[in-house]
Order: sequence, then C-alpha cells, then structure tokens
Amino acid sequence: MSRYRSLALLAALVFTAVVGCSSGADPGEGSAIRVATSAAPAPGAPFWVDPESDAARQVELWRGQGRTADAQVLRRIAERPVATWPSGDDPRPGIRKAVEGAAKEKRTALFVAYDIPHRDCGKYSAGGADGVEGYRAWIGMFAEAIGDAPALVVLEPDAVAHMVDGCTTPDHHAERYQLLGEAIERLKGLPRTKVYLDAGNPSWIPDPQSLVEPLRRAGIDRADGFALNVSNFHTDATVRAYGAKLSQALDGKHFVMDTSRNGEGPLLDGRDQAWCNPPGRSLGSPPSVRTGDPLVDAYLWIKRPGDSDGPCRGGPSAGTWWPEYALGLARRARF
Repeated sequence: MSRYRSLALLAALVFTAVVGCSSGADPGEGSAIRVATSAAPAPGAPFWVDPESDAARQVELWRGQGRTADAQVLRRIAERPVATWPSGDDPRPGIRKAVEGAAKEKRTALFVAYDIPHRDCGKYSAGGADGVEGYRAWIGMFAEAIGDAPALVVLEPDAVAHMVDGCTTPDHHAERYQLLGEAIERLKGLPRTKVYLDAGNPSWIPDPQSLVEPLRRAGIDRADGFALNVSNFHTDATVRAYGAKLSQALDGKHFVMDTSRNGEGPLLDGRDQAWCNPPGRSLGSPPSVRTGDPLVDAYLWIKRPGDSDGPCRGGPSAGTWWPEYALGLARRARF
C-alpha cells in the first residue's frame, strides 16, 4: 500500500501543477460491495475512484454469476475515476461521500453540477431546480459539502450551448446567465475547487466564436476554464482543435475534455440522435492530467461510461446504469 500512496501523492502534485496554472440513487444503500483492485492508480489521474460505483458493483455481481471474463473487462471502467453527478433537492450526501473517500486516499473529487432551472429544455434529462432561489440554495449546499477539500467541478452541461442554439427560450436567458455567474462565484470562493463551465461540443455549436460572448456573460473569466465534449463522442484531436480556437477567443482560457466514450469517434451514418446510446462506441483516453497539450488541463470521464443517454436504442432512462452497454464500451477499448 505504501507504493500506491506514493503514486497518489505524486499524482496530486501533478494535478496541482497542471490545473493550477490555469487562472440517481445513492449507491451506498444496502450492503457495500468493494472491488479488490491490484493495479495502482495511474500517476496522471489524481482523481478519486469510487469503490462502490455501479461498475464496481457489476464486476462483483458478474463474478458471483460466473461471468468472470466480462467482469475482468468491466474493470476498465470500475478502476478508473468517473464524475459524481449529485442529484435530488439536497446534493450534500453524495458529495460528502465522495469528499470523504477522496480524503482517505489524498485524491481530488470530481463532480458535475447539473441542476439549472429548465434543464435540457424539457428533454430526456429534464428537471432542475425550482426557480432562482431553489438553484441558489442547491449550489449553496453543493459548495458547503465540498468545503476545503480538493475538488474539480464541471458546471452545468448544456446550459450555455442551449442558449446559443435557441433551445432555451430567450425569456430564460437573463436568469440563466445570472445563476451561472453566481454559481462560479460561490464555487470559486472555496479554497481548493477548480471550476470548468461547460461549452458544448464541436458538432453542436460548429462556430466557437458564437460561444464567446455567452460564456463571458455566464462568468467564464472567473472560472478556471471550460469543458468540452461532455457526454459526447468527438475524438481527442477534434476536441483539442476546437478548444484551441475557443481558448484563443477567450484570452487563453484552459479547458478539460470528456474522453469517456470517444474511442471510436462519433456515429457518422446520418441517423437521428447520433448522440444517444450510439452502437459500436468505446472508452476513450483514460482520465489524466498528462495531456501533452498546455491548454488541456485534463482528460476526464465526465459522463459515467455505462449510464444511458435516454430511452433510445433500447436504453433505459437518462442516467440509468446499463451494464451491457458499459461492457461494449469496455470491450472495444484500445488501452
């Protein structure tokens, strides 16, 4: 264990150096199932790995059922850090669990704040806080639960891009800009929290210039940077090139990339909903702060690999664990 702890400490130092240079149901219910891993955490990924994740539980379940080969493949997800998406009116229990787990291993907790009012324009991931005061209270609890722990927060996937593409109607724009700015201010008031505001993906908003003013109005100047490709499938090269253009327009802002499912790139056969549970995809680059690109602070698994995008192509509701889809992603992985 001393070797593992040494690697964890080294990874934490790497994360501080790299990132710091830029300006469902609780799985704890019932009996705890822990995956006994033998692989040391990668030095380039200083983020906490939840030993009770859906993937970890699935590994143990399949082992018990004799599906040992499948269980071994699924460890490619279970043994890597994925983001925690706190849900419900009170996000504190899930956040505290992650913070406490990360603290024991001297690691950084990775979160997604996803509760903006009028979320997802009423589509598969509809919901969000009930109005301005509801969201302020939710973000306040979110920040309270993180406290002085090291954390990285990806703030409100889709929120800005949905204003740019017109899905979020103009009567909600002023409120949304205000709430995003306040959320950045509140989270950046924490001593060891990095905040990356979501900026969509290259196919959604093809011209990155159209994001510049909305991101500025939302408070990007006070954030550590922006996030790209969340829950999407664009290749690392495509996302890096897009991010570089957006960064240049934002005075050199850094960014993080979701590489959780982009190993095969996006589905290109022209069918509708190419973003929703597309077949034949695979895990992408493992989480790391060693990106080889001075503008890219980290490759992250923001979308939890194996969680459904929604009730399409035979999938369950959005955010629901889908083990067979997860297995396909892991089986096709090239690492």
